[in-house]
Amino acid sequence: MYQVDLNCDLGESFGAYKIGMDEEILQFVTSANIACGFHAGDPGVMRKTVKLALMHKVAIGAHPGLPDLAGFGRRDMAISPQEAYDLVVYQIGALAGFVKAEGGRMRHVKPHGALYNMAAKRKELAEAIAEAVYKVNPELILFGLSGSELVRAGEQIGLQTAHEVFADRTYQQDGSLTPRNRPDALITDHKQAVSQVVRMVKEGTVLSQQGTDIAIKADTVCIHGDGSQALVFARQIREVLERSGICVQAR
Repeated sequence: MYQVDLNCDLGESFGAYKIGMDEEILQFVTSANIACGFHAGDPGVMRKTVKLALMHKVAIGAHPGLPDLAGFGRRDMAISPQEAYDLVVYQIGALAGFVKAEGGRMRHVKPHGALYNMAAKRKELAEAIAEAVYKVNPELILFGLSGSELVRAGEQIGLQTAHEVFADRTYQQDGSLTPRNRPDALITDHKQAVSQVVRMVKEGTVLSQQGTDIAIKADTVCIHGDGSQALVFARQIREVLERSGICVQAR
């Protein structure tokens, strides 16, 4: 039987600004990656999102990002491995406090945006992030781009890992995500997104933008909570996965 986790980046509102449809999407996903205040989120949003996730019985993970609120953590920054380690430990600790206060348990860590993409290719950053997660709690699962340096670093240090694939993103021939500054980076047709997900889970392949199939491992599927089609994607993907004989549950 096929099995996959369905995750979404949540808790990205801050101050007077509301981003995403967290409560609605939590009805369809099995894991929540909650922003920790650097690229998005704030203490009040973190607390509310943790409570919502627990209410919906959705697994909770920390979503640490670069300290770039204006750029939503999606702009590369020249950080050292030590800085990466420090900011990941700091953000995991911040969310862990709210999770403990609400009587929950943190299950995983998934870096956000540019930090995630840099760690997918840069071994030294990947190792620093994996070490940060391991030293905070070696029982946490590290989410990383399928086949990436981040997943390899997690496995090498002794963490459980989850190879992540994306419902609403296109892929390059080397297995990387198409950069967001390109017009073909995002999939906006929910039927195309659903078809891509089912194929990744069942066949272990995805069609690259260069027209060739590439091998991919799908332990967990990401839906971006700030996308205009996020709620539609979440509902459709959950329904089609289950109709296709794929068990949707947290790892």
